[in-house]
Amino acid sequence: MPPMNTCAAMSRRQDDLSGRVARNSQLLRTRVDLALKRQNQLVLVQMNQRARMQLRLQETVEGLSVVAITYYGSQLVHYLTEGVRKFWPVISPGLATAFSIPVIAVAVALSLCQMRRRLAATMTEDMP
Repeated sequence: MPPMNTCAAMSRRQDDLSGRVARNSQLLRTRVDLALKRQNQLVLVQMNQRARMQLRLQETVEGLSVVAITYYGSQLVHYLTEGVRKFWPVISPGLATAFSIPVIAVAVALSLCQMRRRLAATMTEDMP
């Protein structure tokens, strides 16, 4: 009977040890999962910040492109009025250029806003 009691005691000890190892393993797995979730959350926050910075940079570039397109458009108007001046001397190239600048700027800005709306609409349609 004593050898059987020893075997039973050893079996209980092994079962207890196995249970403790399983609990410690589960605890360690939980800690690793929490660390990974924190890490993923930090990565998502950083990605969100980068996306915001990228959007601001894009809006700045779009504003500069409005200025550049307006400049080149007004120069085209100036050259056109210079050419038409021979046939129609009443037109002043400087005055025509000055009047064309706000018209071109508003037209370019509105078309840019329209393109942005269309892009946002297609982006929302593509989302599940």
